Amino acid sequence: MAEKIISIEGIELLDFYGVANSNFNRVCDLFPKLKLVARGNAIKAIGTDEEIARLEGRMGALGEYYGKYGHISPSVIQQIFSGGLPEEGSILPKDVIVYGNNGLIVKARTENQRKMVELYGSNDLLFAVGPAGSGKTYTAIALAVGALKNREVKRIILTRPAVEAGERLGFLPGDLKEKLDPYLQPLYDALNDMIPPAKLQKFLEEGVVQIAPLAYMRGRTLDNAFVILDEAQNTTLPQIKMFLTRMGRNAKFIVTGDMTQIDLPHKSDSGLGRTLEMLRGVDGIGIVEFGKKDIIRHALVSRIVKAFEGAENKE
Repeated sequence: MAEKIISIEGIELLDFYGVANSNFNRVCDLFPKLKLVARGNAIKAIGTDEEIARLEGRMGALGEYYGKYGHISPSVIQQIFSGGLPEEGSILPKDVIVYGNNGLIVKARTENQRKMVELYGSNDLLFAVGPAGSGKTYTAIALAVGALKNREVKRIILTRPAVEAGERLGFLPGDLKEKLDPYLQPLYDALNDMIPPAKLQKFLEEGVVQIAPLAYMRGRTLDNAFVILDEAQNTTLPQIKMFLTRMGRNAKFIVTGDMTQIDLPHKSDSGLGRTLEMLRGVDGIGIVEFGKKDIIRHALVSRIVKAFEGAENKE
């Protein structure tokens, strides 16, 4: 009888073991000739060399699957540890964008979100504009995480103008990251839903995921990257031109914004509306215009948006 410690690499332990060890117990059932003992981030396997080697191979396949799709289910365990791989269609249903943390399934939930996903497939530059709560940024980040997991790009770059601080953050306490984090927190929130915390921290440290203010995009050429400009209504025309011309080879760009939430000192300085007018109809550029019917936050949000629009129209 042989004995070997097999490391659980690249998989969140809670996802691997499952609730009440349900996933681990399923693995044990599928390898009845082995005695398997859970050892935290490793498994102790006792049995024949042949069976241990087979288990190692299946663990490797499970790690690859998890790295790509970010979730494990009983059906996935069954298929992978029985010697096969899940069919693509059974892994990722048509309306699912990406599998997030703790069983979260991120999918297009409204007509315009579905349109956004569809246009993403045929356009390298996509504009998503509309009211707060319509899922523009969340859908964009889900597409980015999916592209990274599928190895379609090598990095994700998220940026937004720090207009609230006038792009001059020196008066705020702390280092650069601490100064910027309050303005970039919505982007972190979405990423935390879709990438395991330890892996996200590693991605941030290695530069696989980058979050930075718009001013830091100047002079860069962004190759093999999925780049999202959020809150684009707060960019001037020269700023948004600068951003769009950063596009390099094998890059995907998504620009999101809400023309009703311009925070610039003079609303007429916003370059998003003029950019949409100039680029509408250009081949390779998709535009999705969200409306109140796409708002998927608390039911009151759509009523609040409607009330504000009514008051503004009267004024």
